[in-house]
Amino acid sequence: MKVKYDKETDILYIKFSDAQVSESDEERKGIILDYDAMGNIAGLEIINASKNIVQPSKLEYEVA
Repeated sequence: MKVKYDKETDILYIKFSDAQVSESDEERKGIILDYDAMGNIAGLEIINASKNIVQPSKLEYEVA
């Protein structure tokens, strides 16, 4: 998994796999899900991240 926040474009992208994206759907305004050819979620894009997420450049990772 890879997480990238671009301050210039204010986009947060979470990449779940290296699979090629074959389809994208905007589930809600500014929330885009990317799917691979098998229908699995390959990524999540949040547009205007700083307006939708508190501190989009801060990342906490936890394994339980």
